[in-house]
Amino acid sequence: MDRLMNSGRAAERLAAICDAQPFVTRFLARNLLTGETYERGADEETPSASTRKTSIMMAALKAAEDGRLDLDEKITYEARYAEEVASGMFRYLTPGIVISLRDAITGMMVLSDNVCTKMVFERLTLEEVDGYCKAIGMAGTHHRFLIPPLALSPDHTLTSVTTTTARDQAFLLQAILHAQTSEESARLLGCSQALCAFALQTLKNQILRYAIPSRLPFGAVVAHKGGTGKRGRMNCGIVYRDGNPFYILCAFTDEVPQAMPDGTPGYTLSLETIGRLSRACWDEFQPQ
Repeated sequence: MDRLMNSGRAAERLAAICDAQPFVTRFLARNLLTGETYERGADEETPSASTRKTSIMMAALKAAEDGRLDLDEKITYEARYAEEVASGMFRYLTPGIVISLRDAITGMMVLSDNVCTKMVFERLTLEEVDGYCKAIGMAGTHHRFLIPPLALSPDHTLTSVTTTTARDQAFLLQAILHAQTSEESARLLGCSQALCAFALQTLKNQILRYAIPSRLPFGAVVAHKGGTGKRGRMNCGIVYRDGNPFYILCAFTDEVPQAMPDGTPGYTLSLETIGRLSRACWDEFQPQ
């Protein structure tokens, strides 16, 4: 009875957090201890922003598993990589630096560096990454661009960017998690368990600590990837508690105003909403 009562309270609290804001919030939250899942618009297409990079990473790792890419390949940072790039630190560095493809994947994930994203994506194709997503079951994810145009307006259409769903991103994260102990899940992803372990650790190495981790206890381990879009903010991650996977949360805000009525930037409330959803999961989810 206590578990059922807590389940109802969790659903009410998650709904209230979303209802408190004028913008759209889509999410899927799954208690990994019980399997209970809470969702809102989880199958609705939504801008992915940089949450797409988790699937780019996995497509690159599959290509490495297949022998088509070499993670030790040396890549020279050229000035052209910094053109039309608005995230990460490489764009401020002096061309000529040499890093490995493995390190480019790391930079793409832990700092969302789009110079590194270009380095990785140049060794793949849009069709390859999009096809990878469809092949493993992410039917609601559509990769459309290498790097989205900087001049996108806040009311851009969905077809102007890569889109995904909260359910697809939760599926991918759970597959990566399961692949740590399941050869079947690793085969689904097309990667060895060693490469899947690299992927999970790279997600854990995330430097940016807004949204999902923002209201959690200091030091809480979160394997996650966030995104900054013109229409909203998003974050997808696996939260650990006492050393064990606790819950998955994939949250996407959309139609976020540039400023709230009191002048607060819309993105501030967008990130805060995701942080509150995460805290609600932390407080309300209970083991069986």
